[in-house]
Amino acid sequence: MNVHQFLTSYSYGDAIGNEALQIRNYLRGRGIESEIFALFYHPRYAGQIINHREYGKYADSDNVAVFHFSIGSPVTKTFLRLPDRKVMIYHNITPHHFFLDYHRVLAKDCFKGRVELKNLVGKVDLALGDSEFNEAELKELGFSPTGVLPLVMDFEKFSRPVVPVIRDLFSDGRTNILYVGRIIPNKRIEEIIRVFHLYQRFFNPDSRLLLVGEYRGFERYLSALQKMVARFNNPHIFFTGHVPEDELISYFRMAHLYLHMSEHEGFCAPVPESFHLDIPVVAFDAGAVAETMGGGGLLVHRKAPLEIAALCDRVLRDESLRQRVLESQRRVVQNFRIERTGAILLRHLGELTGKDFAAGTRNSAGK
Repeated sequence: MNVHQFLTSYSYGDAIGNEALQIRNYLRGRGIESEIFALFYHPRYAGQIINHREYGKYADSDNVAVFHFSIGSPVTKTFLRLPDRKVMIYHNITPHHFFLDYHRVLAKDCFKGRVELKNLVGKVDLALGDSEFNEAELKELGFSPTGVLPLVMDFEKFSRPVVPVIRDLFSDGRTNILYVGRIIPNKRIEEIIRVFHLYQRFFNPDSRLLLVGEYRGFERYLSALQKMVARFNNPHIFFTGHVPEDELISYFRMAHLYLHMSEHEGFCAPVPESFHLDIPVVAFDAGAVAETMGGGGLLVHRKAPLEIAALCDRVLRDESLRQRVLESQRRVVQNFRIERTGAILLRHLGELTGKDFAAGTRNSAGK
């Protein structure tokens, strides 16, 4: 029996793509054959990702096909036609209204995705959310059976050294406030900028804001943010755009605090990544953020920029508070280590197929 995965787009540095790769490697390490199929993929993965239209030669009723669902796409039709047993991992779909003023095509795809999601009810053998927040939506739509598979993450990558040029640019004694993720409207980058501006003005002038993430397709939103920065006349706010993984890791390693003000999250991968690196996290309570934080870090429940700026200052200056926050994060991050999330994945596969994946032996049938 083989376990193959499907996703719409395998983007370099994307959390869903990273999870698919981790699942594939984990399954292969357990002696289970596994490939990844996608509609779009970054050229650097051309040798690892297979076009979803080629799956016919792999299809088998004894296989398990895992579909990472996050947006409307032609991959949904391919997945539904498979003879394989079907598992969907739901990563949530950002409500389309966030994109109406900035990206009509993405707004359409998000709207279409929720329609496609409803059409999958009763057509998959198991529907998993990567958070209880996402599972609750699946249950509300009528999926059964359902479960939770926390994002399968790779923390080993953070052992890489800092890229020298980033170290030289940003290790000058200034406090580095970090955000990682796409520069898109639901992430409320303008509120991150506002909090940082107040933090720098009233608490710590020797600070900078690093906004690390892709903005292609959202140039209008980026332009609005840059005009806001210009009004503040603040030369210490940096948009890096999409960066290679080594540079992304370096920005994490240079950060003193992670700030997140998003209004819609189905999981929020940078939170456990920051936890792993002992970066104190201040984040707004929206979607699955509180669940992902699990009592670690500092969760804020209202958008009060000056209060949040003061909280950032306190956790960075008060060593006793900082250590308590970091200790809370160290406890929570254990829930996301692959030893635990991989075991949860094997349990779900075992319950679906009746096979004992925990034994870690190769399938004698060779399938």
